[in-house]
Amino acid sequence: MRRYKANSFSSGLTALIRQIYPDIDADILLSKIVEAFWPEGTKLRKRGRLPSNNLWSEQDALLITYGNSILDGAHKPLDLLHDFLLRRMKGVVNGVHILPFFPYTSDDGFAVSDFRSVDTQLGDWADINRIGADFHLMSDLVLNHVSSQGTWFNSYRQGQAPYDKFFFEASPEDDLSSVVRPRTTPLLQEIETANGPRHVWCTFSHDQIDLDFRNPEVLLEFLRIIRLHVDNGVRIIRLDAVAFLWKEVGTPSIHLPQTHAIVQLMRMLCDYASETIILLTETNVPKAENLSYFGRRNEAHAIYNFPLPPLILHAVMSGSAHYLRRWQSGMPPAQFGCAYLNFTASHDGIGMRPAEGILPAKEQAKMIDTIKEIGGLVSMRALPDGGEAPYEINTTFYEATGRTFEGKDDHHFDRFICSQTIVMSLEGIPAFYIHSMLATPNDHAQVKRRGMNRAINRHRWDYPQLNALLDDPASIQSRVLAGLSERLRIRARQRAFHPNATQFTILLDDRVFGVWRQSLDRHQSIFALHNVSGDTVKISPLALNFIDDESWTDLLSGEQIEMMQDSMITLAPYQCRWITNRA
Repeated sequence: MRRYKANSFSSGLTALIRQIYPDIDADILLSKIVEAFWPEGTKLRKRGRLPSNNLWSEQDALLITYGNSILDGAHKPLDLLHDFLLRRMKGVVNGVHILPFFPYTSDDGFAVSDFRSVDTQLGDWADINRIGADFHLMSDLVLNHVSSQGTWFNSYRQGQAPYDKFFFEASPEDDLSSVVRPRTTPLLQEIETANGPRHVWCTFSHDQIDLDFRNPEVLLEFLRIIRLHVDNGVRIIRLDAVAFLWKEVGTPSIHLPQTHAIVQLMRMLCDYASETIILLTETNVPKAENLSYFGRRNEAHAIYNFPLPPLILHAVMSGSAHYLRRWQSGMPPAQFGCAYLNFTASHDGIGMRPAEGILPAKEQAKMIDTIKEIGGLVSMRALPDGGEAPYEINTTFYEATGRTFEGKDDHHFDRFICSQTIVMSLEGIPAFYIHSMLATPNDHAQVKRRGMNRAINRHRWDYPQLNALLDDPASIQSRVLAGLSERLRIRARQRAFHPNATQFTILLDDRVFGVWRQSLDRHQSIFALHNVSGDTVKISPLALNFIDDESWTDLLSGEQIEMMQDSMITLAPYQCRWITNRA
């Protein structure tokens, strides 16, 4: 058994163990946790890392992609991805989130059948290591559920220890009316086991069986899996669907105190690891629930800024930043040592739940109608009363910006670039889905073939064809990648775009979304202005409180901003300006 000095680490960990598992010997479980996370040959730090804003910088930006978003039929997809990253993304982003790269049976990787292997159709751990050597690497810890066809669940059905107690069981007679879910399928699934029929809990699908974290052996196994990821170069751990982790019959079974305590436990382990590990929670829920995963600077290092996708899309569809600005004005800065992850698109759809209480129902209905007009889809979720409500819009973000509430126009390219520039301008770390960077069209053929709405946004590019398009400066793929890349390179040089730099939302014409950013050392200011409309808009410099005796330059156009009393700042349709005093 490993020995370690009794200190704030052991006392803090013991307190969390007693909160999560009050009926289990805390000292014994503490030893098992240490052995799981720090096996022989590894060691913990003498002191845990204190909250700090030095874990990230303005140079950080992430690409989100599947391991097989690029194929050629001859090479391993992870090798092709590595080539694409080096050829097209070096100096543009410095991190990559490779969506689940493990063997799986459904949900494009989120029904994991083996957490310890790389899907052989993608590559192997050596390929993951190579990418991790060149880019900050994020992996998914799909810790709420596993595949119904994986080793763990098969062993459970056969009554084999320890897996016979790995899965959450309930009864159809239980009161499950208040359970919060993102799906409309039945929550319980009856299955045959060596011990007779059982009803297992399935938050997402009947191929994704929920684990029972009331059994500490489940937690220990996932700590070993985190260690495996870290040893293979992963430095950002994404806690997938973590909000549903702990279940209790008769409760909503979302955001329960034990779930937060488990995130705190993982955070403590990461803070004492010799490697720098960042925890990111994935909780596609309304604002207050999402913010709760910062805890008191003792849970997630970073959380997704989930309201951004629907609010930015609404702004550029409606031509008004009213709701986006109102929401952003009420958003607190991330706590010290924490950060937002900003994005507009991911492998999932554009979630509508985070817009609840922000966008009125009639505005949401306009968005959905507009999306349907461009060929997008809508997925529903079950309500406790038996009804349904929109859960997410399914489309690529590029296609989603193809028209406004008024119809089609000639501003598609500029409107899309504007939407992504907002992501770059805000407090937090920007992340971009590969199909946004590549202006990928909706893939209706995949939807038809696979019978899944989300397939519309999960196109797989033929690499030779993609390279030909990217080498053609006239193609929309080349234009979008070049436009976004240029702005990301500019952004990486601005200290006022540090993820924790000061931010203030500016009250301007509803057609313009503006924020003021100031570097942590207060040397640089940037006024980031985004015209979300098809109109030309003029703004008086007096509305922006420019500092006297400073010269101000638009980083995006190179234009010097005149401070004359009668001068105006002009924004063409969907134009963005980053006006700074330190160009």
